[in-house]
Amino acid sequence: MEEIKENYDLTPRVAPNLDRHLVFPILEFLQERQLYPDEQILKFKIELLNQTNMVDYAMDIHKSLYHTEDAPQDMVERRAEVVARLKSLEEAAAPLVSFLLNPNAVQELRADKQYNLQMLKERYQIGPDQIEALYQYAKFQFECGNYTGAADYLYQYRTLCSNLERSLSALWGKLASEILMQNWDIALEELNRLKEIIDSKSFSSPLNQVQNRIWLMHWGLYIFFNHDNGRTQIIDLFNQDKYLNAIQTSAPHLLRYLATAFIVNKRRRPQLKEFIKVIQQEHYSYKDPIIEFLACVFVNYDFDGAQKKMKECEEVIVNDPFLGKRVEDGNFSTVPLRDEFLENARLFIFETYCKIHQRIDMGVLAEKLNLNYEEAERWIVNLIRTSKLDAKIDSESGTVIMEPTQPNVHEQLINHTKGLSGRTYKLVNQLLEHTQAQATR
Repeated sequence: MEEIKENYDLTPRVAPNLDRHLVFPILEFLQERQLYPDEQILKFKIELLNQTNMVDYAMDIHKSLYHTEDAPQDMVERRAEVVARLKSLEEAAAPLVSFLLNPNAVQELRADKQYNLQMLKERYQIGPDQIEALYQYAKFQFECGNYTGAADYLYQYRTLCSNLERSLSALWGKLASEILMQNWDIALEELNRLKEIIDSKSFSSPLNQVQNRIWLMHWGLYIFFNHDNGRTQIIDLFNQDKYLNAIQTSAPHLLRYLATAFIVNKRRRPQLKEFIKVIQQEHYSYKDPIIEFLACVFVNYDFDGAQKKMKECEEVIVNDPFLGKRVEDGNFSTVPLRDEFLENARLFIFETYCKIHQRIDMGVLAEKLNLNYEEAERWIVNLIRTSKLDAKIDSESGTVIMEPTQPNVHEQLINHTKGLSGRTYKLVNQLLEHTQAQATR
């Protein structure tokens, strides 16, 4: 199992696509799970902190790592520099900050940015230099770890900023701040705003567009596996052609998270069939127990292989910073996503196995579901009762007997036309894009 932990830790692939502040929650998780030696994690934390303004935090970790009460001289000097710089930026941004803290004054602002800039200049002597100072002050606050202050000032800055590139940078900072404060509803709103900008035709170069999509998907992992509706949102985003293409070309490891969302999200089963085709295409470029589990069940019909992969999947989930979130319940600690995943994984195996066999030995089925005989019997009885599965259990022979079902013409028609509207929508979009491209030439 130690080999699984090391082989399938995606931190080296995920971290380069995150802001350094977003890497800290991952390191905290890895340290808590003891996947790496404490010393190694602490050294990496200091390395990251040296690129931020969180000097006090770096000092605390240094003391803990080297068992000393004294901080290095360079850290002490760096702290003095940070405090001085913060004071300087605070003074430069003071006129605009004072204005923003005055409710009566803020009411004078309108939706028209040009009007606001002119009004601020004429009535309050606040110009481009003070607006730029607010951005620098907000950015510095973020680097100091004051995410609440950074989020507030970056929001205000965007209402006044007329520079599109700088406004985009501020929006990334706002998103990171909301994620780090665990404000998942607001973070999702900011993510959707960013997506709209990135997907717009006016967005810089196509290569830069792809890179921004990759960053957006990585940052979104925090939201998707914490927000109540996240498992649906991740499928909606990752499964779009432009984003799926970016995953396949530059970030195939993200398929782990899309596959997990498909497995635990019953409402998106109709889209799973198309995703299985993607798994087949990426079989040689990326290997992961969760991806391989789906391939075993739906491509190779290898149920023994699926059973082995299910055990590996459990280990992968509990050791993944995004999937392995623990919930304390009294004296017990559980990983809700793991339990949900295993339940749905068993259901996949059972449903697929039942399509192939008419009479199934309960002992064999229990083994394939990673359950003992009594657990398997209870699980199947409950499944038959709740999902209206057309089957019965013969207790004497210890078998599950599947009743033959005649294909329903109406169901066949619905299945054949299910993806028609989606394909039509894609086709119309492609035609519109082609027509617009021709018109601009």
